[in-house]
Amino acid sequence: MAQNLYGPGVRMGNWNEELCLEEERMRDFLEKREKGELLLQRNRRLKKIILRPMELSVSQDGFVHYGDKVMLVNPDHPRWEEAGVFMEGDLCLCMSPDEVKAQLYDEFETPCGVSAVRTTAPNGRNTFTILSDSRSSDGVGQVLRYGQDFCLGIAAGPEFKTLYLSSDHRTLLKSAKKSCLQEVTLTDEVSHLNSWQATFLDPQLRLEYEGYPVRANEKLVIYHRHTNRALATHRHLSLRTYFGKEVEVAAHTHMDSRRVEKPRNHWMLVTGNPRNKSTTMLDLPKPPSDDTRAVEQVMGINT
Repeated sequence: MAQNLYGPGVRMGNWNEELCLEEERMRDFLEKREKGELLLQRNRRLKKIILRPMELSVSQDGFVHYGDKVMLVNPDHPRWEEAGVFMEGDLCLCMSPDEVKAQLYDEFETPCGVSAVRTTAPNGRNTFTILSDSRSSDGVGQVLRYGQDFCLGIAAGPEFKTLYLSSDHRTLLKSAKKSCLQEVTLTDEVSHLNSWQATFLDPQLRLEYEGYPVRANEKLVIYHRHTNRALATHRHLSLRTYFGKEVEVAAHTHMDSRRVEKPRNHWMLVTGNPRNKSTTMLDLPKPPSDDTRAVEQVMGINT
């Protein structure tokens, strides 16, 4: 008569295969940790590169120059006809790499996306350099003027290669994610698609200010040279990026009934604070307006 020879201590199943697979996984983990290829290590290294502190250029004469490091800020404005969630505050143009590709590869995949987020601290993902166009002879230190072509470059990746803010006509296969308007990206290719122009804010004085120096920290409109579309933020269209919830940036001219660009097309080239290099001119307290001072003088209030 057959007897049951198996007891509680007898291993059954594919225990040997499972043990070998566990040892193989451990060896693979230790090898990747030594090479710095773990997802956690890539994540820390990427954030350390992108979020590194930066110092903006300080404007001595109040104007923007070629070679200056600035932040592109869309000033705060009230809600117009936008529906849904509306992000308030000053929004800064930022580099927004793809979350999956950024964790799998050491180099940034191009084209790289852009977005806008509410921040005032200059870092590696929101600090742009004013560069001269390939067709322009203006060098570093020259004043940027209204109507002149310029490029916006940003240093990205472990080797800090320069990526250029670029745009092109929208197609069925290439457009902004939410609005389906003209897409704005960062690319490492030098071409005519990287050229932009600064335009004076008031349309009635636009011709008179053509060729005048661009003042820093003042509102203006930035047009794409090739497509003649203005850089815009869509505060009601949110995106889920590698750094959290941000809003979409596209190239589209939003006009009101008077044929004037809406506040979503307004930008400021923000420079550094001369008193504190780690802050910007937006951190300075705003002086009271002339109307407020006049009222205070009439009321006899000392300022």
